[in-house]
Amino acid sequence: MVVTCYCRGVLGILGRAILGNARNIAFWVVLFLLVVTLFNLFSGSGSTLQSRERTYSEFVTAVENGQVSRVTLDGEQVRFTTSDNQSYTTIKPGDAEVTQMLIDNNIPVRAEKQQQSGFQSLLLTFLPFLLLIGVWIYFMNRMQGGGKGGAMGFGKSKAKMLTEKHGRVTFDDVAGIDEAKEELEEIVEFLRNPQKFSRLGGKIPKGALLVGPPGTGKTLLARAIAGEAGVPFFTISGSDFVEMFVGVGASRVRDMFEQAKKNAPCIVFIDEIDAVGRHRGAGYGGGNDEREQTLNQLLVEMDGFEANEGVIILAATNRKDVLDPALLRPGRFDRNVTVGNPDIKGREKILGVHARKTPLGADVDLRIIARGTPGFSGADLANLVNEAALMAARVGRRFVTMEDFESAKDKVMMGAERRSMVLTADQKEKTAYHEAGHALVGLRLPECDPVYKATIIPRGGALGMVVSLPEMDRLNWHKDECEQKLAMTMAGKAAEIIKYGEGHVSNGPAGDIQQASQLARAMVLRWGMSDKVGNIDYAEAHEGYSGNTGGFSVSANTKELIEDEVKRFIEEAYQTAYRILVENKDEWERLAQGLLEYETLTGDEIKRVMNGEPPQADDDAGDDADTGAPSITAIPKAKPKKTPPDGDMEPEPSA
Repeated sequence: MVVTCYCRGVLGILGRAILGNARNIAFWVVLFLLVVTLFNLFSGSGSTLQSRERTYSEFVTAVENGQVSRVTLDGEQVRFTTSDNQSYTTIKPGDAEVTQMLIDNNIPVRAEKQQQSGFQSLLLTFLPFLLLIGVWIYFMNRMQGGGKGGAMGFGKSKAKMLTEKHGRVTFDDVAGIDEAKEELEEIVEFLRNPQKFSRLGGKIPKGALLVGPPGTGKTLLARAIAGEAGVPFFTISGSDFVEMFVGVGASRVRDMFEQAKKNAPCIVFIDEIDAVGRHRGAGYGGGNDEREQTLNQLLVEMDGFEANEGVIILAATNRKDVLDPALLRPGRFDRNVTVGNPDIKGREKILGVHARKTPLGADVDLRIIARGTPGFSGADLANLVNEAALMAARVGRRFVTMEDFESAKDKVMMGAERRSMVLTADQKEKTAYHEAGHALVGLRLPECDPVYKATIIPRGGALGMVVSLPEMDRLNWHKDECEQKLAMTMAGKAAEIIKYGEGHVSNGPAGDIQQASQLARAMVLRWGMSDKVGNIDYAEAHEGYSGNTGGFSVSANTKELIEDEVKRFIEEAYQTAYRILVENKDEWERLAQGLLEYETLTGDEIKRVMNGEPPQADDDAGDDADTGAPSITAIPKAKPKKTPPDGDMEPEPSA
């Protein structure tokens, strides 16, 4: 049954395409014939004018002087040939007796029919009107359904039908989001075997809404459903509905559902539905009338008086909070499927999917890579595998090694190295002490995430960077963890003040201050971690939220109390970082000098340098003692960088 419906839908689409093409071909054939007729008509009349013209008096004089050898009469036109075999033309007056004059002078006369027939005269008279009528019919045909891509096809749906030639994706290509995949697999099973559910009174879900952060695989899931279901699959973006013309969006919604009903059972996927499904009446001026009209039509088509049997709506968004409540109710979107970032097991499976066509070296362990990429989405992991392959190809390897994955991870997380950037010795030294302060405080506070890597090589927009990675996926934050993270964040500014004094603080801590302010405000305004402010969510009111839900005013005293608490959290964190750096000044100095010498140090190397040891032990093979697998921080051994006499950093090629 499904195969029959699918074939019927494909044949219907092919038939409509052929009919549309036939109309276009007929139009251009008629236009071509008209052009050819006009060309022949004017070229024929023009050929008669190729001979030279003479006045009628000159013609009479030539006849009387015996200079004309023969004459051809064509209506009012007289073509004559002189004795020297030259051809001329003239126009006779209406009352002239040309024929009698020629006979009297013994000149041969030949009469011809006029070249311009009655049909040609009629055609020349009515041709402009015929062309205008033809153009009008053509555009009316386009407006009434003659084509979607024409200049007047505003109201036609832009939904595209996916077929296997576009690259078939199945559930085997989706990993790391097992719960979401299971819910959507049930929809596919319903399309394949509806009797399994209908005999128990179950009905096919009318719609499923995929919600999750960007890059988690919502569109990939929809493509997998298209590949597995074996039914027509239409895809469209929410922004394709709304245009500058009033009523176009609603017309496109109607046309899309008409196409879907003709091909039922089928699936319609609307990507980024928040572009058309936003809360009605929100925003300045009461909202956008055209968008709201489009949304109203979508609501009616999904669940109105006329049921759309066999049409399943899939939609994806990362802004569920802005969607209209009427769009989210059961009967329209029966299922809300959350597609979140994968855990460590999910990341390992996703890496395996993306690495299928990538030749991997013997030292590559995908589980170790997954353990070192917490918070990565599916798109981030796909980008990581691709960057590793590009780095391996850049140096001419035949397979991708663990070193390539480490370099690719550093590039994705910290940005590309800017070794061509010239830094003075003073700038390098300040950056080294700044980053050493971050790393030391992070190592001394037990609730901070382990330090993964510290570098003073400019990456992205930063002159240096310290990256911390959690040992496990972090699902929530505790107050003591937030306070210690604040201390690690403010350690860079504390380090600069201790080393150079308050009068020589640079703008380097600007990013640290911004991060600390965001975290402290979240602790006070949203998470209830301030005893003075209490367990009240002040975030919306403090940020000037003007929506219809949750907006309220806050007194001046409360605002002052909030800012005092935010300042207190940051100040206490700064004092903690200052105290730790003073108490561990020798280790901090050694770490800063180590960064100046080696430029980049991993977590284990940082600990060795702080203890006065070389970054790499002689017997360190870079393998985990527990598993025998390469360490997540295994990179080529750090090598000291030479600084030229003028103090500028001399970039060296990476290994």
